[in-house]
Formats: sequence, structure tokens, C-alpha cells
Amino acid sequence: MCRLDKESYFYCMHPLPPSLGKVDPGTAGFGYSLADIPVPIVFAAHRIIRDCNAPFAALFGYDRAEMLGASFRQLYQDVGDFVRVGELWRSHLAAGAIYFDERVMRRKDGSTLWCRVHGRSNTPDDPFAEAIYCFEPMQRGILPTEHVLTGRQRQILMLVARGRTSGEIAAELKLSRRTVEAHRARLMKTIGVRNGAELMAWFNEREG
Repeated sequence: MCRLDKESYFYCMHPLPPSLGKVDPGTAGFGYSLADIPVPIVFAAHRIIRDCNAPFAALFGYDRAEMLGASFRQLYQDVGDFVRVGELWRSHLAAGAIYFDERVMRRKDGSTLWCRVHGRSNTPDDPFAEAIYCFEPMQRGILPTEHVLTGRQRQILMLVARGRTSGEIAAELKLSRRTVEAHRARLMKTIGVRNGAELMAWFNEREG
């Protein structure tokens, strides 16, 4: 589990920018680079990867050198997912808080995986200018049914599985409640469940 609480986050967040990987020993009392951190972690500027460690690159089937300077876009199934996730994260990172979500992402070979992503911006006024993210691969299978879901439906599915109501999902995604409920209805029909409880059970039973 790679949860970035204040204590564990400090050594990999402050003051990485602008040095992109080296903490000043005089400031923190020790020095770590991203390469020393044993979980997949990446530093990005405006969603362009500026530094990452080998575990992050390996998670997606790349060499580290291939990732540097690349856009996060290549790790998404389509541009719609990339845009939707960006809009959601921009609104939450602006508050200066650690934010997380769960999403389907794409490896270099085209295969997909569920990831839990924690992140925080070092520049709340311009959230994507300097941000660091920790990626956790999840032992959650991707069923054939999921490949026909839209990016928005997958986003709503994840929030429903976390126990969010339609009103809460609408507020988080900046949609109307009616729109969220329409997505939920189509989602349940596609998956073949009758209500929110069955939807949560279907989703959560695939956790490894």
C-alpha cells in the first residue's frame, strides 16, 4: 500500500522540485532520490513525466529512459479518460491536499490494469506545475464486460464502489445528479446487476 501520509510523504515530496529527485540533506537530515524509493513513484510537470523510478516504469512495461519526457496520455486507454482524470485531479489538487483515485491504465503492450494513485501538488495555485504521484497496482481483474464501459462509467463505478451516493459523485465530478443516475442505470444494465448494493458487491469481489 503506498499511502502518502504527511510522514511518509515528506521525504519524497519536499523539496523535490526543482532538483527533480534529490532532497537537500541539510534540509531534511538525509538524502533520497526517486530511485531509492521502493514503490512506483513519478514527478511530473503539467502531466509530463520529468522523473520517475524503475518500479514505476516497470509497472507499465517501459524502461525508465523511455518514460522521461513522456506524457501521461500514453498510460491511458483513450484521450477521453486522460482529459476526465485531469479535470478531476486539477480541482482536488488545487486545495493542496493529498488526493487519490482508482483507475484502469494501459501498459506498453496494450494490456490494462487497475491502479490506485495517490498524488499531491507542490504548487496549489497551478496544481499540475509540480506534482508527485505514487502508483499502486491492484489485484483486481478486468472482466470482458469492463471493456465496453465508457471512461465516465468506469469513473462512476469506482466512486460507487467506494460507497459514494449519486449526490456525492455529482459534486465530485461536477455533473448533475440526474446525469450521474443515468450513468449508473446504464452501468448496472451493462454489468447485469439490479441495484447499487449488487454493483458494489460485483466490483469488490474481484479484489485479490
